[in-house]
Amino acid sequence: EKGLQLPVLGGSVEEDYIRIARCFEATRQRCCRLEQDGCRAREQLARVEAERAALEVKLKHARNQVEVEMKKRHRAEAELEKQERKLQLVLELLMREPWGNEALSREQCSVLSALAGRRLGAALAPVRRSSAVDESCQSLLSHSDISYDRTEDDV
Repeated sequence: EKGLQLPVLGGSVEEDYIRIARCFEATRQRCCRLEQDGCRAREQLARVEAERAALEVKLKHARNQVEVEMKKRHRAEAELEKQERKLQLVLELLMREPWGNEALSREQCSVLSALAGRRLGAALAPVRRSSAVDESCQSLLSHSDISYDRTEDDV
């Protein structure tokens, strides 16, 4: 809108008062519009701040959930490695024992030889991947890509 315009005086006193009154009325109306705009802006700001606060709470919960799930995954992976080592030892023991080869069928012996001959984890990797979370998304969900900056949580 245009700025405040002072009335040009120079007519009769009555006409000058009317011009001044109109100028005051225009200024009053402009102030009312600005006050309404200010109220709407404050209401919108309050809504946006409430939404932001709700989103921050959701973000904090999501970060905590990711952290919990990562800890569970690390524990499960450690347990899997431990069980793989135990199984590897059992397989090696079975292959070394003379009675083991006699008690097992040829097919069982060849499977055990194949498993014992290479790292067990590599042999079980396809099975583990199919039963776990889809690893193709690992780059998107990698814990190294996620920021755990807790300074924002205290805001």
